[in-house]
Amino acid sequence: MSSVLVTGGAGRLGRSVVAGLAAAGYTVASVDRETAAGMPAGVTQVAADLLVAGEARRIIDAHRPDAVIHLAAIAVPFSAPEEVILATNTALAYAVLRAATDAGVRRIVTASSPTVLGYGSPAGWRPDRLPLDERTEPRPWNAYALSKLVAEQTARMFAAERGGQLRYAAFRPCFVISPEEWRGAPTQQGHTVRERLDDPSLAAPALFNYVDARDVAEFLDLLLQKMDSIPNGETFFVGAADALARRPLSELLPLFVPGTAEAAAGLTGTSPAFSIAKAERLLGWVPRRSWRTELVETVPREEPGLVPASPVQQEIR
Repeated sequence: MSSVLVTGGAGRLGRSVVAGLAAAGYTVASVDRETAAGMPAGVTQVAADLLVAGEARRIIDAHRPDAVIHLAAIAVPFSAPEEVILATNTALAYAVLRAATDAGVRRIVTASSPTVLGYGSPAGWRPDRLPLDERTEPRPWNAYALSKLVAEQTARMFAAERGGQLRYAAFRPCFVISPEEWRGAPTQQGHTVRERLDDPSLAAPALFNYVDARDVAEFLDLLLQKMDSIPNGETFFVGAADALARRPLSELLPLFVPGTAEAAAGLTGTSPAFSIAKAERLLGWVPRRSWRTELVETVPREEPGLVPASPVQQEIR
């Protein structure tokens, strides 16, 4: 049995990651500013501010985990001043990865975001090809997206320094949907899943991407098992195998993202805008959940008029 320390374990994604890893047999410590109710039995919760100098190293030394998964961050773009988001998220990533590296933690993983690619930019954005994948050039246009790209580069920096000893990886989870949100609780943007399906303009700013939080936990379980056998410092997209849309993206994307008709032509049927082929190829991971299997009602409803939407700047993942 391996031990894992998860920062941000009390958050929307963190709770499912902690629960999933605990169910898979890991000994889990969750570190967050506050503890969360309803954690599985046996999970250790630590309330701490990881921005305090030396705190990350103190906690890691106390728990001596085999792996660290870093999720802690300001999780919503524009939810704080841009300089605060950039300073907070980059400082957290450096502090946690530095502490884990110095402590000799064997496997170190940091969360990033698909927003690093720059979709939704007010100046316009047009992809070279679809679906998007890890080869797509990052073009962050806000502090949140930039901070996540810095987190990826921080992992690569330490991989370059300690690559022969320690293993690093980053992952970009799509728009996270937690279990209660399938039952009608609001998603991170305040809409329900059904509302996002019924009104395509709500999911369009995220290019209709999504992922079940439990599938992310299963991805991380596989990643931790296989980090020794894959190239060091890899980054992975982690998303559902379909789009959060009732109609093909070949029809929807050109309505909301000007100039994408040609690139989106191949996104027929249920194809998503983000490829997860790398995670399947290197790790053997495939998501097991879809809105078609998790949402109780999946009968298509009449959609409102499809009026092209302006970019929603507070959309995440």
